[in-house]
Formats: sequence, structure tokens, C-alpha cells
Amino acid sequence: MDLLISAIEVLMRWDVALALLVGSVGGVLIGAIPGVGPAVAIAILLPATFSMDPIVGLTLLLGIYGSSMYGGAIPAVLINTPGTAVNALTTYDGYPMTARGEPQRALSLAYSSSFFGGMFSVACLVLFAPVLAKVAPMFGSREIFLAALLGIILVIVAHRGQSLIAGALAALGIFIQTIGFEPVKYTQRYTFDQPFMQGGLNLIVVVLGLFALSQAFVLLTSEDEKFRTTRLRGGLLQGLRELARHPRVATVSASFGVLMGIIPGVGEFTAQFLSYTYAQRTSKRPEDFGHGASEGLIAAETSNNAVPAAAMVPLLALGIPGEALTAMMLSVFYVHNVVPGPGLFQNSMDFVVALYIALAVLNVLVLLFLLVATRPLIQLVKIPNRFLGICVLTLSFVGVYSLRNSVTDCVIAAVFGLFGYVLKRLDLPVVPIILGMVLGNIMEVKLRAGMARVKEPLDFIDRPIAFILFIVILLVLGAHLIRVLADRRDLKAAERETKTRPTRFGGLLFRRKGTIDRSRARAVRARHIRPGGERGQ
Repeated sequence: MDLLISAIEVLMRWDVALALLVGSVGGVLIGAIPGVGPAVAIAILLPATFSMDPIVGLTLLLGIYGSSMYGGAIPAVLINTPGTAVNALTTYDGYPMTARGEPQRALSLAYSSSFFGGMFSVACLVLFAPVLAKVAPMFGSREIFLAALLGIILVIVAHRGQSLIAGALAALGIFIQTIGFEPVKYTQRYTFDQPFMQGGLNLIVVVLGLFALSQAFVLLTSEDEKFRTTRLRGGLLQGLRELARHPRVATVSASFGVLMGIIPGVGEFTAQFLSYTYAQRTSKRPEDFGHGASEGLIAAETSNNAVPAAAMVPLLALGIPGEALTAMMLSVFYVHNVVPGPGLFQNSMDFVVALYIALAVLNVLVLLFLLVATRPLIQLVKIPNRFLGICVLTLSFVGVYSLRNSVTDCVIAAVFGLFGYVLKRLDLPVVPIILGMVLGNIMEVKLRAGMARVKEPLDFIDRPIAFILFIVILLVLGAHLIRVLADRRDLKAAERETKTRPTRFGGLLFRRKGTIDRSRARAVRARHIRPGGERGQ
């Protein structure tokens, strides 16, 4: 009880409350605008959060992270265009409801499902917080190194059909973080005698370039779409009653979200598709899925909103981010010399509990805001792409320059922005670069510290948790190898059946000298192309 009271006192400050309100409302607005997304907003706001207290800055970023998926459901349901990448599955059953004249029912059900998923996740993590506080101190340097290595491997294998390029981009991120002075003996690495390279490439500069500037270039070079918005009639509270009629689907989907959020590199997309598949297979009317099934919409929205709170577990307990958004939040800790990891749970448990309470309050604020502001929010989808692009471009350069008042940083950010733009146009992932930079630094530091007591290779895994992590790494690599071989066998079978030679690049199938049977090609392609898009973009 004392811990809870202490955590509430942390949140009762006016600046924390204001950050929570601005973050929750701002996240909904960002999510409701197709083409922007929380990653761009968080990247732009990062420089501003460095001058705030850690709890204020993290509350602001958590507000955007947790509320953007609420707002992303609005265009997904009304105009069949997901506001954020993780709302792609919402269109499967949300838009068909709108098409048959039930937009208010679809939005109400999406809001209610999101609220349930968010609150379920927070409740689970508050209950498990004492367990985490006991387990976290068991992780030493070797265990954290292996956990970070597992995180990178999971990120790579999660990009099914693109694992090779994802691995190469993660390796590029690891290389980028080595530029500058080496942390132990302070020797220069890959600086080429250039003074501006001696300090290394700033993570925030790279983040702003790869996420914000690249998205600005995408918006500036894309045509405006003509959206026809739908007028809403009726109340938006009926979704709570409909959600209560499907407690099994909602609970299982939220559980998938919690589990997938805790595992680094997995996240919303895996949670959504596991939940959606479960809901369809256990439904009495599976044929309705994709045509406006309420259970499908519940599964999609409940699972993706259960992830944000769970994704904070590896970040807070081990200092290991699972995806790009939590990697950005990690930089807020570093700037204020707050080290996430086992020590945080031992010495600042009230800080951890305060963050989870903030997530719970966030869900309540967002739901109340949407119940009264959905109708005017619909107009946000009409903002022209080029206007958005100019705004993002300007704010990004302002943010980069404000870090160190450096024009060189702006040039570096622009270079990474162009690189990110090329990757997006080629439908290649950007997230592995950022995670490579963050996790690569953690791996280097922990490996050096862990090797001090290692005399033989097997000494590195002579402790229970280290050994378990090592076995998990082997299992993940083995399962991925089996899956790759099975996919290759299926491709060869498709080639023999169609008497063509399909080739793959970036996870896509192309035809050569003939026509592939379309149903067979779709079945094969569905197993190779990573669902949805990138997390957090």
C-alpha cells in the first residue's frame, strides 16, 4: 500500500498530469491522421523531453504510444485506411460494418475493445510487478547480453520473407553505434580523422532521420487521396455492451497482446494475427470474418492495445527495448542518468508503478475524449499529404538542430532520412537499424563486463538464466531454419505445379515465362510476406 501511495504522489504533480493529458489527446490526433503515426511524433518530441524530468517526458511519450492506436481505428473503420500500421487488421471487419451502415457500432466496438485490452494489460503487469522485482536482480551482465542478443534475433526472424535484409540492417545499426570513441580505452573507431565523427552518430539524430524525415519525404512525394467521410448517427457506448457478450475472445486476445508485448521483437502484429486466428477458428460463424464480424474487430483492437504496457517490461526490467518506440524512450532514461534494469526495480519501484498507473489513467482519458470528440476528429483524414509533409519536415529539422545547435546533425539526419525513404519505397524494414544501434551498445558493454569472469566458453552459460536464454536462442534459430526450409520446399512445389520459375526479392513473388496459378501464388505468398507493416510506424 505504501508503494501505491508513493506512486500516486509521483503522478499528482501538475506537470505530470499535463503531460499525460497532452500525450493522450495528441496521440489520438496523430493516430487519426493516416501517414504520420506515433513513431514520427515521438521522434519529433524526443529533443523536447530531454529538458523534462524523466517521469514527465516518459509520461508524454507513453501517452502518444498508448493512445495512437485508438485514433488509428477511426480512418481504418470509416475509410478503410489504417491511421497507424497496426490498425491494418481493423479494416478487415471495421470497414465492412461501415459499408453496411453501422459506422457508429464499429467505432464503439473498436474503442471498447481497445480500452479493455489496455486496462487488462496494466492490471496484469501491476499484479506481476513484485515477481519482476524479484526476477530482475538475477540478471547479470551475461544474462543481459544474451537477452539483448535474443532480442535482435527475434527482430530479425519476425520479418518473415525479409529476414536476410533485416539481419543486414540490424548489423548496419550495430556498426553505426561503434563509430566514435571506444568506451573502455577511448580509442577512435571508424572516425576517419573527422572531428564530427569522434562523438559518434547521435541516436536521436538517426531516429529523426529514419522515421520523421523519411516519412516527410514520403508524404511530400505522394498524391492526396479523396476521402468520403461517413456521418455518424447514434451513441458510441453500445460497444461496451457488445464487448461483454464476447468475454472469451476479448480475454484471450488481451492475453496474446500481453505475452507478445513482453517478448522483444514480436509486438502487435503477431499478437493480432494469433488473436484473429483464434477468434475465427473458435467462432460459430467463421465465414463472417472479413465481412464485418464483431469478434474479428474485438480480436484485432484488444490485442494491439494490450501490447504497449507489456512492451515496457523488458525495457524497465532489463533495459532492453523490444521495438523502435521503446528504443526511443530508452534515450530519455540515458539523458537523465536513470539506468533501466534490475536496479530500477530494486531502488525506484514507485517510479515503475507510477508509469503503469499512468497507462491506466491514459486509457480512461482517451476513452472519454473519443466519446465526445469522434465526430470532429473524422475531419483530420482530409488534411493534404504535402501540408503534413512540410509540417513534419520543419519540426524534424527544428528538433535535430535544438539537440546541439549543430548544422552537421541536420545534414546527418537528412542523409538518414533519404536512406529511410529509399527503404520505405522498397518496402524494407527500418526498425532493425534502430534496434541494432541500441541493443548493439548494450551487448558490447555487457559482453566486456561479463567476460571478466569467463575463463572457458562454457563459463558464459554456467548460470541457470544464462543457460535458459542460450537454449532459447538455439531453439529460435532452429525453428527459423526449419521454417525457411519449409518455405523453400513450398516454393519449389509451386514452381513444379505451374511450370514456371518464380523468383523472390524482398519477400515478393514475380512471374517469369508464364502465369502462376493465382490461388496457389496467394497461398504461398501469404506465408512469406510479413503481415501488416512495421511496428510503431
